[in-house]
Amino acid sequence: MNRHGDRRGLARALGSWFAQEARELPWRSEAPGGVGAWAVLVSEFMLQQTQVERVLPRFLEWMRRWPLPSRLAAEEPGEAVRAWGRLGYPRRALWLHGAATEIANEHGDVVPRDVETLLGLTGVGPYTARAVAAFAYGERHPVVDTNTRRVIARLVRGRAAAGPPRAGDLDDMAALLPDDPVEARVFNAAAMELGAVVCTARAPRCEECPVSEWCEWRGAGYPDNAPAKRPTQARFEGSDRQARGRIMALLRSAAAPVPRSEALRAAQGPAGSRAKAVDPAQPRRVYDSLLADGLLVEFEGRARLP
Repeated sequence: MNRHGDRRGLARALGSWFAQEARELPWRSEAPGGVGAWAVLVSEFMLQQTQVERVLPRFLEWMRRWPLPSRLAAEEPGEAVRAWGRLGYPRRALWLHGAATEIANEHGDVVPRDVETLLGLTGVGPYTARAVAAFAYGERHPVVDTNTRRVIARLVRGRAAAGPPRAGDLDDMAALLPDDPVEARVFNAAAMELGAVVCTARAPRCEECPVSEWCEWRGAGYPDNAPAKRPTQARFEGSDRQARGRIMALLRSAAAPVPRSEALRAAQGPAGSRAKAVDPAQPRRVYDSLLADGLLVEFEGRARLP
């Protein structure tokens, strides 16, 4: 942030905007302690690579059913997978069940507050650990997600897009973060929100940005200097991901274990589409991958959720 260097002014402007414009989301609160750390942890697991609109109904259902880690830990892991529905990346549900079990058994049913202990929980990586410590407990840590990275790229580095994650993203955020832990918590959340609703990837609304006067990208005249894009993800139609999802959908809806042959047929999709299949090995391959990931278990030729 070379153009002005007014870190406090930037934080005040962003914080004021956030107080007025932030979306009302059930995992947020105005002060540390206002939302339980378990709710924050659940939201962070669900929000990974998943849009807020898809997460909201699933999060509310989850918290009504399992308001404490111990309540989830008391269930079979498969119930977590079933409740995950179509959020995608269902291994997150297994990891969250594992973390809940550890919290219940090893931490007195209280989500830990320090980053190192959080990192010891199943499925919790550096981002999630910092997010829980910051948003649930008000600890001062830089929290950088995809939206924040884009804000930093434009605001600090004058780039149109963030490109691949880099170690310097955390350093850039730490340099912007207010010294006061409460203000730092707000700044973390506000930067994420700004990237989600104003400083968007495809159509940033710069005229509405509360920190546009600090923005290096704006100051440079909005140059088209985005880093080279990554190769696009392989198409979903016909992919192993789609076939895995079909088996998972069958198992979530089944009241009893289903024959392996039925699961393999489900991987191929509706009968009318099976003639288009070009990889006859796919059903068994994706079935075995679900077994290896622990997302299904098999007994005497029948499959069910774990």
